[in-house]
Amino acid sequence: MTSRCLRVLHIEDAELDHELALAHLRHGGLAVQTLRVETEPAYRQALQQPWDVVLSDFMLPGGFTGLRALEILKEDGARVLPFILVSGAIGEDVAVEAMRNGASDYLLKHNLARLAPAVDNAIQAAEMRRAKLRADELLARSQRQLRELAQHLQTSVEAERVAIAREIHDDVGGSLTALRFELAWLERHNANPEAQAHLASARESLTHAIEASKRIMQNLRPAILEQGLVAALQWMVQGFARRTGIECSLRTSHDSLQLPAGVPLVAYRTAQEALTNIHKHARAGHVWIDLALGAGVLSLEISDDGRGLSREDLAKAQSFGIRGLHERAGTVGGWIDLGPRPGGGTTLILSIPLAAQSGDDAADEAAPWGVP
Repeated sequence: MTSRCLRVLHIEDAELDHELALAHLRHGGLAVQTLRVETEPAYRQALQQPWDVVLSDFMLPGGFTGLRALEILKEDGARVLPFILVSGAIGEDVAVEAMRNGASDYLLKHNLARLAPAVDNAIQAAEMRRAKLRADELLARSQRQLRELAQHLQTSVEAERVAIAREIHDDVGGSLTALRFELAWLERHNANPEAQAHLASARESLTHAIEASKRIMQNLRPAILEQGLVAALQWMVQGFARRTGIECSLRTSHDSLQLPAGVPLVAYRTAQEALTNIHKHARAGHVWIDLALGAGVLSLEISDDGRGLSREDLAKAQSFGIRGLHERAGTVGGWIDLGPRPGGGTTLILSIPLAAQSGDDAADEAAPWGVP
């Protein structure tokens, strides 16, 4: 049992019953400091002070009851304070209701032998609950900070991609363009067949370098999104099918969409990551992409007929691609669902609620923050 002095708030209208309860507590080895109240206003005022436990009679003057006292205590949801009913006559139904509503215990006044152990047990249980609440709060705070960090990293990555794409465009692109002019001058002023062959080979290598730089810039900073998400996905699907030989089809509910800032990029990056994973791991022969807007929710579904994802794949400690998809979706209030496709393969669904829009016709409405 605890050895410190306990602060006990006792709701009791009979002074004799109050003294009897104190006697049993002290006989049980508890040092107590008490305050007795009889009415609801006095009880409410007393709750402003710190207490270790509340003991309450069931029936009190003026219609005030122990159950009402328990309800008042529960009004402060953040407060964890043991509450024990001590009554001369309490039915089983009332006792069950009290325990269901959060009472720590109940005792009859004619059998107070276990009052001290009941108080001690209730206090220990309350301390454990407080510790759990503190641990839950710390865990929730840690998880929130991790989500914020992940979202910050996603934003930083996009900003870095834009910066790198700009450098490629300004520095590498400028140098390659200048080199093309130099090669053209040499071709015009050198009739030597052998030199012309070398120049033609250099021009071909330069063309490949220019195309590669454009492709890299497009992957880093998808300028195609300026034409809208639908156009960007159409371009992505065509390029994916051409590069990989995997048949890929796109279906959309609208020819164009007006979407909030940030949403098109998240959808584009999700499709990009999904197609990359399918190419690397799925061994698929066909990919289906469905983009739809309905009931105020943008849905992007990407399915393949490949080997599918096992539980081991999803549980891998290094599965940062899947985790990155979840974090990226969270930056715009969306979420990712990943699971098996009926008939074989995998289905990934990105869902993003669009609070400012509702219904299927929302895509045709102008929005000041839309992507043209």
